[in-house]
Amino acid sequence: MSRLLSRYAESIYWLARYVERAENLARILDVNETFSRDSRGWQNWQSILQLYSDEERFFESKSKADAENVLYFYTLDQSNPTSIISAVNAARANARTLRPLISTEMWIQLNIFYNTLRSLKREELTEPRLARFCTSVKEACQTHTGITEGTFYRDEGWFFYQVGRAIERADQTTRLLDVKYHLLLPREEAVGSPFDASQWNAVLRSAAGYHAFRRVYPSGISQTAVAGFLLFHSRFPRSVRACGREIADRLTELRSTYRLKRGSRALEELDELCAVLDDATIEQVINKGMHEFIDWIQIKLIRTHTELGLAYFGYPQQAERDAAQ
Repeated sequence: MSRLLSRYAESIYWLARYVERAENLARILDVNETFSRDSRGWQNWQSILQLYSDEERFFESKSKADAENVLYFYTLDQSNPTSIISAVNAARANARTLRPLISTEMWIQLNIFYNTLRSLKREELTEPRLARFCTSVKEACQTHTGITEGTFYRDEGWFFYQVGRAIERADQTTRLLDVKYHLLLPREEAVGSPFDASQWNAVLRSAAGYHAFRRVYPSGISQTAVAGFLLFHSRFPRSVRACGREIADRLTELRSTYRLKRGSRALEELDELCAVLDDATIEQVINKGMHEFIDWIQIKLIRTHTELGLAYFGYPQQAERDAAQ
């Protein structure tokens, strides 16, 4: 029988999501800074706001989406809930709730990580130092992942941690693809150009998939190959297909091993998602509409998240289900 309190399950789930979110954002900012050194640099920084649907909140206090403003907004701005420091602070708050369950090493590392970010100044995000900052964030997140892997007790909490991480990864991958297809290159004549190839290169690196992609496609780069790899390749851990299968497997184990009989609705959503990802091809997706397909995946992920909250985290039933519609 389960002995894990619902509030602990939710905190573990969100701890994983927030750390994964911080790492992904650091990757995106680092890669975007490299690929913004061209005549379209302003639009590239604008695309980060579009990626996270933050344009309205950003322009409430900023007049221009330049490198300086966008970088601060997404790194050290504690008033922005989608910044790196806000994500790490939220992860730390969840870790504090979990002190009876997590190792001392996990707590100390997250605490040091947050306090290090809080001590940084805005001027430390200038171009020569940005790469170093992003590298330090990625390494801190990976250190957390390694400590968690090596010290976290393998009970129900471990499965909720993996579910949270996989949902966040799938969400980030779909956002990257959607922005690339609809916002970075609106001009049809630019498709296939060297600039187009460089942007797909940036998408791969933002998803930490460049070297894995090259193992499958040793030469050349195209929108079809990259999009197909990030959506459907089962052996790349950040692909949507791999993440969807991991979520389904972990939920199945929760139900079978720990007799958590709820969660059937979440599994139904995932089964439909995984079935489509197993059978679809990238050519079919492009022909029918990449944006529409990604939008459908995101709706499935949102519904899965909602059903998890209803089943395991004590969310109000009808209100939450209505909000997901």
